[in-house]
Amino acid sequence: MSSPSPLAADPPAAPSPTQATASPPAPHTPTEDAVAIFTGVLLISVGVAFFTSAGLLTGGTAGLAFLAHYATGIGFGKLFFVFNLPFYWLALRKLGRAFTVKTFIAVLLLSGLTELQSHFLQFAQLQPLYAAIAGGTITGAGFLVLFRHRCSLGGVGIAALYLQDRYGWRAGKIQMAVDCAIVLLALFTVEPLRVLGSIAGAVALNLVLAMNHRPGRYMGT
Repeated sequence: MSSPSPLAADPPAAPSPTQATASPPAPHTPTEDAVAIFTGVLLISVGVAFFTSAGLLTGGTAGLAFLAHYATGIGFGKLFFVFNLPFYWLALRKLGRAFTVKTFIAVLLLSGLTELQSHFLQFAQLQPLYAAIAGGTITGAGFLVLFRHRCSLGGVGIAALYLQDRYGWRAGKIQMAVDCAIVLLALFTVEPLRVLGSIAGAVALNLVLAMNHRPGRYMGT
């Protein structure tokens, strides 16, 4: 017996009055996008300061670039640029020119902020576990701002957003799995206690995304 044709299926139920009268969400204005990109990148730069001051590692493309730098001696900047190239191609092809341009701007802004941040933010004492949890939470909030304005910091973030849009997989869970795998690879280059702290930071970061960036929950565009 063959399965019924989709054309023969029951007609869809009539929309409720709320659905019928609800207007589509208003898109973000260029000014809102600009302020959000600056806000998100600023938060992420503070989280990065927590990680670096405590001697912790990061995930994503930056984590891969650090590991490759430690293993080969090639400059971090060159590796980070090369590792991001295929993700920018994916962003341009699958997520659109606007997303790619905003992401490129965010990457440049973060690079500048992290270079200048030591002049404005210094820690006299920072406990590693606190740095991991606080830094991961702050960084996750920054990524959440960027994601809700159709922007990321390249690399794994682009792939995570694409897989969420394409298959409905949660971006936070995808990035958590990748980040934890990258940090575990660091066992070959750094001491285990730093790796454990880095995993705690990755979990804190991505829990913020997993709980707050679900498909269909946020209606902004």
